[in-house]
Amino acid sequence: MAQGVRHDRSRHGNQRPRAPHPMTAGARNLITDVAGLRVGNAQDARLKSGVTVLTAEDRFTAGVAVMGGAPGTRETDLLAPDKTVQQVDALVLSGGSAFGLAAADGVATGLRAMERGFAVGPHRVPIVPAAILFDLMAGGVQDWQDTPYPGLGRAALVAAGPDFALGSAGAGTGCTTATVKGGLGSASARLASGHTVGALVAVNALGSATVGTTRHFWAAPFEQGTEFGGLGPAPTFPAHHPTKLDAAPNTTLAVVATDAALDQAQCTRMATAAHDGLARALVPAHTPMDGDLVFAASTGARPLSEPVAETLALGHAAATCLARAVARGVHAASPAPDDPLPCWSAG
Repeated sequence: MAQGVRHDRSRHGNQRPRAPHPMTAGARNLITDVAGLRVGNAQDARLKSGVTVLTAEDRFTAGVAVMGGAPGTRETDLLAPDKTVQQVDALVLSGGSAFGLAAADGVATGLRAMERGFAVGPHRVPIVPAAILFDLMAGGVQDWQDTPYPGLGRAALVAAGPDFALGSAGAGTGCTTATVKGGLGSASARLASGHTVGALVAVNALGSATVGTTRHFWAAPFEQGTEFGGLGPAPTFPAHHPTKLDAAPNTTLAVVATDAALDQAQCTRMATAAHDGLARALVPAHTPMDGDLVFAASTGARPLSEPVAETLALGHAAATCLARAVARGVHAASPAPDDPLPCWSAG
């Protein structure tokens, strides 16, 4: 041991104290710490499914990155940097598998009533990219004749505000992982540059957010305080990782957002970087049976003073926030009748 260096284990046992985080959570520790963003949830307890909508006070720039093998999406092609429409009115995360894509119809109808949308002559056409997850086997009753998702989408839009529920709410209502219920999670961070980054996620993964049969989260190294239990990293790591391969009701959907002024190409890059957060928090991630997708949103409120360094920091922050949000969503899940899995809180 180098002279003058002393390791004091009297206070921490065999664990080293955690290094301080270079980023601190925002006031709400929600994606809505990015000023101007609003999130709304709507769910049907009998259906055991729901919708989450992210919108803003004004139109915002967005990008997307898809890394799962089984995505279900609407209007994601127009988020490519070479497309004509550069901004959107809302982003939708929905349960219901392919039926849930109809949630965007309800959101678009609601936005039209608010006179929101892309101007085409005398008309306003709301731009509402959406993605869906498979929760049809979450224990809900699927006896509907007319799809409930447009109504859920519009209700989520109406409910949008700065505060919203986590866990078994909105698109997180019917979510599961390999070992416990999933749910809706969110987290935020403030960077040294003054920018804010946030993440929103519906955790419905083929893999697991916890390590083996323990209650320790894979995302533990990134935890701020005790935001998802404060258990720290798992003491050992198993060779086998549980999955729900036989049932295959999967897909984790996320949005990362910032007040930094980013164009569509930069938003796409941030969405791509944020996928690292899914890989840090879910094992395995990005499988052929998941439709793992990350939207990225920029309100454009704060310019970049050092574009190269700051976009790098934004991507890292987005990944870290997303890993934390995954664990927070699972941590906050609550029990309901006929659940196929227990909640983390019941462990």
